[in-house]
Amino acid sequence: MLLAVIIFIGALLVIASEKVDRTKIALVGALLVVLTQTIDQEHAIESVDFETIGLLAGMMLIVRVTEPTGIYTYLAIRAGQFARGRPAAVVMSLALSTALLSAFLDNLTTILLMVPITFLLADALDIDPIPLILIEIIASNIGGTATLIGDPPNILIAGATGLSFGAFAANLAPISALAFVVVTGMLYLVFRSRLQIAPEARDRVLELDARKSIEDVAELKRTLPVLVLTILAFFVHSLIGVEPATVALAGATVMLLLTRQTVEEALRGIEWPTLFFFIGLFVMVGALEATGAIREVADAMRSVTGGDRTAELLGITWVSALGSGVVDNIPFTATMIPVVEELQGESDDDAYWWALSLGACFGGNLTLIAAAANVAAAGMAERAGRPIGFMTFLRVGVPATLVSMVLATGYIALRYL
Repeated sequence: MLLAVIIFIGALLVIASEKVDRTKIALVGALLVVLTQTIDQEHAIESVDFETIGLLAGMMLIVRVTEPTGIYTYLAIRAGQFARGRPAAVVMSLALSTALLSAFLDNLTTILLMVPITFLLADALDIDPIPLILIEIIASNIGGTATLIGDPPNILIAGATGLSFGAFAANLAPISALAFVVVTGMLYLVFRSRLQIAPEARDRVLELDARKSIEDVAELKRTLPVLVLTILAFFVHSLIGVEPATVALAGATVMLLLTRQTVEEALRGIEWPTLFFFIGLFVMVGALEATGAIREVADAMRSVTGGDRTAELLGITWVSALGSGVVDNIPFTATMIPVVEELQGESDDDAYWWALSLGACFGGNLTLIAAAANVAAAGMAERAGRPIGFMTFLRVGVPATLVSMVLATGYIALRYL
């Protein structure tokens, strides 16, 4: 048990330092727990959640095939034009587009699509792009909280519990929508002085032809219906007895049959480092489970809360938020899932999982390294010559997280206690 804990904590500390690629560290950690016989090879393979891996791979393929059509660029430009160059409307349209896309694609992919367009619009409007980028990061993590596929912590939870897409939306979308409105409004007030738009700049953005961003109309007609049907299938997958990974992989397979892209081109859209990171992480967490370390954590948390359900739910929420902010919400969620299983016991009380999801997803806004979307946006901003520093993000992330967590606490108290 001690060896499993040392390897896992060491891996998390190195990942948090960002000095070594997190996929390398996860794979090294997995290798160490297997070579030291902390977990045997059979249990190591069983600990990998292939439901999560399949869901991620399927959605990555779907996004890769549809992205070259220009549909996401078109949507972003139209959102900017819909705002008619008004600062508040520009912020809300970009933030809302980011939140909605994050809910139905995933927040990392959405950020990769939205940030370049945001720089384009900011340049046309002659305003500072960084406030818009920061607001979009916050919106992506909040919006991704609303659905099963929006944020990796939810994917991990779904893989461990079998909770349906509809269950995630019914329990998390209401508080996500409320947090989005409150936090986005707060951030607009903070950045309002940096988002003043001159009349001539408004005219420039209105002159952009969004239709020119659609680069392949024929491809769009082939693939867009599949994307829409795949998203709809997530809502009814439990009714038809099909798992989310099967839905995603089925949609990806149909797209591969319809697209003009070669299989090799499509497969290049899969983020293999992310998938192997998950594999390494699952094996390390499997070692913690196999040696009883997870049970010890659960027992400690239960002793602190005295088995009180209210204390357990709120404890899970706030501990997950703080832990995700310090490390990264993906490995922290993977670590907490067995703990929550222990606390939940034999009951079918799903409120424990919603508490974990809200804490981990909202906690992804706490620091620059708390979520993959944050890191990706910072990297793109740096390449564009407008770096986002750790402290710059912290000054926005801390209040945004605190406000959303207070709202989440009230929501849990009213709905589940």
